[in-house]
Amino acid sequence: MNFTAVRAIYKFEMARTARTLVQSIVSPVVSTSLYFVVFGAAIGSRITSVEGVSYGTFIVPGLVMLSVLTQSIANASFGIYFPKFVGTIYEILSAPISYFEIVLGYVGAAATKSIVLGLIILATAGLFVPLHIQHPWWMLTFLVLTAVTFSLFGFIIGIWADGFEKLQMIPMLVVTPLTFLGGSFYSVNMLPSGWRTITLLNPVVYLISGFRWSFYEISDVSVGLSVGITLMFLAICMVVVWWIFKTGYRLKN
Repeated sequence: MNFTAVRAIYKFEMARTARTLVQSIVSPVVSTSLYFVVFGAAIGSRITSVEGVSYGTFIVPGLVMLSVLTQSIANASFGIYFPKFVGTIYEILSAPISYFEIVLGYVGAAATKSIVLGLIILATAGLFVPLHIQHPWWMLTFLVLTAVTFSLFGFIIGIWADGFEKLQMIPMLVVTPLTFLGGSFYSVNMLPSGWRTITLLNPVVYLISGFRWSFYEISDVSVGLSVGITLMFLAICMVVVWWIFKTGYRLKN
């Protein structure tokens, strides 16, 4: 294991966050705070509670997941796309560093930034509503798994994209709608049976449900199923990344 190379990539990506602190940290925190103001005050005044939990408190796990998902993809996709764009990716590929170490450096940095952001948003939420985390270790487990999984997914998008438009297309047109329709602001059990069946096809539902269970011990699906779906998606992303480096897809041409 070339720890020096991994550390170099990791430190470079983390330094980029420090240079763009407003965009990377401040902007997502402000946006999440606005969600609390709008949804917590406007809708929360009409919906007193959901499954025994006040509405403002109920939406906290969904808002944290919303930020972690989007930021994991954005950080990882831009992190690998920019070296492709300027041509420095060839220097990385020709360096004495394995593909695993390249992925570890980029994905590790993206996941770290997302986890830190998620914890900051969680602390910010405590300023608006009372928080009670019933299973803190499970909360951290879901947070880390989600950050790593979607950082890998973002890494794939960054390699696949051949322009800034494609870099934004999947996060904006696919991931964000799936997150909003995945139970971030409501319980899936509130939907009619037909819509509930359709909603359960959304993989984001299982992430948010498991994460919310770690807070309030309420969930739309079983915790075991949530963990299983997350690990399955992680395994799929790992296989795709392995195939990309094995074939050189959009890296060597």
